[in-house]
Amino acid sequence: MIEARFHDSIDDIPATAWDALRPDDNPFLSHAFLAGLERSDCIRPEWGWQAHHLGLYRHSTLIAAAPLYLKGNSHGEFVFDWSWASAWENAGGQYYPKLLNAVPYSPVTGPRLLVGTDPAQALALRELLVDAMQQQAARLQLSSVHTNFLTEEDLPAFGDDWMGRSDVQFHWHNQGYADFEAFLAALNHKKRKNIRHERKRVATHGLQIGMVGGAELSMREWRRVHALYTDTFDAKGNHAALTEAFFQYLRKEFGNAVQLALARQDDEIVAMALMLRSATTLYGRYWGASVDLPDLHFELCYYQGIDYAITHGLQCFEPGAQGEHKLARGFLPIRTHSRHYLLHEGFRSAVRRALAHECESMDAYAEELLEHSPYAQPP
Repeated sequence: MIEARFHDSIDDIPATAWDALRPDDNPFLSHAFLAGLERSDCIRPEWGWQAHHLGLYRHSTLIAAAPLYLKGNSHGEFVFDWSWASAWENAGGQYYPKLLNAVPYSPVTGPRLLVGTDPAQALALRELLVDAMQQQAARLQLSSVHTNFLTEEDLPAFGDDWMGRSDVQFHWHNQGYADFEAFLAALNHKKRKNIRHERKRVATHGLQIGMVGGAELSMREWRRVHALYTDTFDAKGNHAALTEAFFQYLRKEFGNAVQLALARQDDEIVAMALMLRSATTLYGRYWGASVDLPDLHFELCYYQGIDYAITHGLQCFEPGAQGEHKLARGFLPIRTHSRHYLLHEGFRSAVRRALAHECESMDAYAEELLEHSPYAQPP
């Protein structure tokens, strides 16, 4: 017998049992990352997040799991369904709460259905996780279930009642470059010249710039990094959801799996880009600056990361969501995937029709982007 259980905290599940189900060392799916969000007060019902993690058990042994949340709004998801919520509520329905299978505040592709490494039972376990989420949504009388930024391996587990959406991110891929100059040599002349111009202009600002591992920064320096993060969010009128306690948690628990591109002026950190890494991939996450200097954002968020990935033999650099300007800097369009299940059949049919038009537009957009590749020859 396999039993589905739902947990109000990731700490209800042993870290070793959870992490044993991951197919790789993607940091965002680690027990430590998800627990850190909860322990440091980043996951709050008043912010629309309530942990509801799913575990499948056989004889009390965890055999599959999924990070799951009851959501009171759609903030921090990066797959936007505001129009669906508005339409449903205008029709007299209650869209929230809903169920979300995702990593909070992180538009990073990765496994969402954790089933271990045995290929013989992987698909069956994934299907059981999907079925358990559907049944729980019906049991709690919720409007919908959503799972965001899925890997290709997860997709076959979702039945025809689940609707697919796709979007575009921009990722950099290492083609075995010996150094940054070798990467530049692969670009067309115009893009290569532009990047050299931007980096040369940054050099005139008189800042000390470089990548630093998270364990190498002091508590005071981490406090400064968090202040730059929150100030940048505040300046744009956005909500900075990650607390200082979470940043200090990253310092303590993740060490140099966190990498920061820093700009210092007279030993004071004036700009930063915070990234996490796995064995194969660098993930750009947050930017903050107390100075407004030309091209500094490109240097810290893109070029320092590319240089680091080449030096350390990483295969991919994902700098975050959105941003067509990344295309000119060596990042190519990659499709991301989400799946959505709306319990009301009539509402589901209406949304499915809208998604068909959205899909056509997204396909055309992705094709157009590829026509403007920055590379002299396609990688």
